[in-house]
Amino acid sequence: MQDSPKQTVAEFLQTKTYKTVLDVPLGNGWLQKMLPGNAKIDGVDLFESKPSGYRNFWQHYLDDGLPDIKESYDLICCCEGIEHVGNPLSLLRAFYQRLNVEGTLIITTPNIWYPQSRMQFLIRGFFPSFPSLVDEQIHFGQHMHITPWSYPQLYLYLKLSGFGIPALINEPLSKPKHSFERLLGLPAKFYCNGKLKKSKTEEERNFWLIAGTSGSRLGRHLIVQAEKEKV
Repeated sequence: MQDSPKQTVAEFLQTKTYKTVLDVPLGNGWLQKMLPGNAKIDGVDLFESKPSGYRNFWQHYLDDGLPDIKESYDLICCCEGIEHVGNPLSLLRAFYQRLNVEGTLIITTPNIWYPQSRMQFLIRGFFPSFPSLVDEQIHFGQHMHITPWSYPQLYLYLKLSGFGIPALINEPLSKPKHSFERLLGLPAKFYCNGKLKKSKTEEERNFWLIAGTSGSRLGRHLIVQAEKEKV
């Protein structure tokens, strides 16, 4: 995970208070060092071992959802993990079950909706950072990108899992890398604006408003926040 998204997540967490946190996948345990206060943090990862500062740790394959965790959490962070999972709906539903009411889910992942990405897909048939995988590269547990994401796709999966409307958190990577991408991104902007004007419900308006932002259309990376709402 790059430093700029880490810093953005850390700044967001400074504005909240969480008593219990699940970090999945935990990587090198960087999240524990960024948390304010005395939050109790647990972690899940297939490739890493338990780092210092974590209360509980499970080594687990995320395509099987979460391990048999009895705890519930105020915050679940899934940073640079969901693009490696072939069964994301099962994982997101497990996140929903383990969150406390009004708990927060943070997801970070590469974005495939920016113009250069769509151009590469048009030419090659593969998105950036999602290469063709053949022979020995394909097996369970391989650390590979297999599920591409955009804001609309995350919205769909999160809603199917029970979450409220996900918000997009701006970060340095939300801006286009090349000036020509602003021009190439205009058709998507006009399309989203047109759908926004025709929206009939508040949720529909909110969706097209977020989908049409620069971070959704032009950014190379996504940080999404979703809440477990009161029923």
